[in-house]
Amino acid sequence: MTAPVDDPHAEVRAELLDVVRRFTANEIIPTAAAYDRDDRYPEALVEQMKELGLFGITVPERYGGLGLDVLTYAQIVEELAYGWMSVSGFLNTHFMGCFLLTSYGTEEQKERFLPKMATGEIRAAYSLSEPDAGSDVAAIRTRAVRDGDEYVVNGTKMWLTNGREARLVVALVKTADTDPPHRGMSVLLVEKEPGERFEGITVSPNIHKLGYRGVETVELTFADHRVPAGNLLGGEEGVGFRQMMTAVELGRINISARAVGVARRAFEESIRYAQQRHTFGRPIAQHQAIQFKLAEMGTKLRAARLMCYDAARRKQAGERVDLEAGMAKYFCSEVCWEICQEALRIHGGNGYAAEYPIERLYRDAPLMIVGEGTNEIQKMVIGRRLLEDYALEA
Repeated sequence: MTAPVDDPHAEVRAELLDVVRRFTANEIIPTAAAYDRDDRYPEALVEQMKELGLFGITVPERYGGLGLDVLTYAQIVEELAYGWMSVSGFLNTHFMGCFLLTSYGTEEQKERFLPKMATGEIRAAYSLSEPDAGSDVAAIRTRAVRDGDEYVVNGTKMWLTNGREARLVVALVKTADTDPPHRGMSVLLVEKEPGERFEGITVSPNIHKLGYRGVETVELTFADHRVPAGNLLGGEEGVGFRQMMTAVELGRINISARAVGVARRAFEESIRYAQQRHTFGRPIAQHQAIQFKLAEMGTKLRAARLMCYDAARRKQAGERVDLEAGMAKYFCSEVCWEICQEALRIHGGNGYAAEYPIERLYRDAPLMIVGEGTNEIQKMVIGRRLLEDYALEA
């Protein structure tokens, strides 16, 4: 896509994307199948991502980051997901943490955390869901009680990407009983060491998943864990729900970009295979049925990318993007799943074999449908917002 002429990040973005594409081609694609098969944490890839500066893409330059925009972030996520979707997961929750600190943190919090987050020395996990509270955020039970200069935290959080390796967990907790409940929620910056136990924190074994393998997804339990009061995000109680929801918009753009990356890989593998595979004396790409599939896949892919990039640009401009991010997440994830199904059909029996990447893409694609809010939730958000925008005058 051609960048606008006044795009201040265009040159740096192009250079960085070229670096990421080479990294994806040379390091991720050759190793992804083995990491996925063994469900093994790709420590070597993460270290290389740190060396490339990828953990500091959106961190402001004054705190040691690259200070780049949300569109750059989305395009980098797309390129990484093209190679292996799990790799993009290491960045998503980290960037959500960076965004929250940059947007709402006190200056002391920014100075303390952001420089080390920019280098990847501190990697962040984003903690919203609980065993009985996923899309229904108002139902969270994890509680933080003020005790002098500390909060005492008790409760269980679920579905933490980076949960074991993270040194910082950005957690939504209840600090007061209010009506409505969201007014009594706050965000704590929970510091920990990598591993299964740290003081009052216990991290579960990795949750075995259909896809999205290699990246740890865990449950985290707090038992009288103490957090300094100075780690209350922004120094203000009762605004955590709003803070976390603005970060969810960024997460939904991430899911959209991942979906575009996976869909593009499935499409390109398919159009290549269709020209190589012969039936009845000619490449299957010459059969009208296959051409129709490719036409639909390519058209949907292009539309998905445009929606994702539009939401990213709007988010960077500071607009409210719950509608646009919700639409992008919903559309891109559904398109990704449709394209991966068609890719398997084009590959036939070979698409079902682990020898070809389609099998892994097919398993990874459903995550985007349920991640960062199920698509049923997205449609509820979209519907409500459309009724706001098109409300009839009284």
